Amino acid sequence: MNTPTLITSLVMAALLALLIAFFIRQMMRGWLHRAQRQAELIGTLPPLPDTVGPAIVPPTKGLYVGTTLVPHWNDKVAVGDLGFRAKAVLTRYPEGIMVQRTGAGPIWIPDESIVAVRTERAIAGKALTHDGILVIRWRLPSGVEIDTGFRADVRAELNRWLEENA
Repeated sequence: MNTPTLITSLVMAALLALLIAFFIRQMMRGWLHRAQRQAELIGTLPPLPDTVGPAIVPPTKGLYVGTTLVPHWNDKVAVGDLGFRAKAVLTRYPEGIMVQRTGAGPIWIPDESIVAVRTERAIAGKALTHDGILVIRWRLPSGVEIDTGFRADVRAELNRWLEENA
């Protein structure tokens, strides 16, 4: 390889690396801007209860898909760690629903905040060919309604959640 070709290749590689870095920076800025815009809407999440009764629906293992703002199934919440996927265990108690996530904090959904429990084909970041995502619509203390998505490892287990909330 001659010197002018080598220099041209190195310059092009450097420009490509700068372009990629620029796009990654812009995506991160967009995510942070979204989080700042949503922080006031979301407010604080309900605190975890000190004690709970016996489980109404036993623990269901699966994937916490994420949380979105109602009514937009693709407007993912970026506040805190609500926007990140994680392995999770979902359990229903008389007082509410506990979402225990691996690598992220638990989410407590008080029973009086639950608006609806249903299955959907899609929620931001996850789309299926069948109704396999359990979506829990609930109202935050700030008054904003959000949808929390969960995909069970065993799809048949979602029927218990739907029967309990029918």
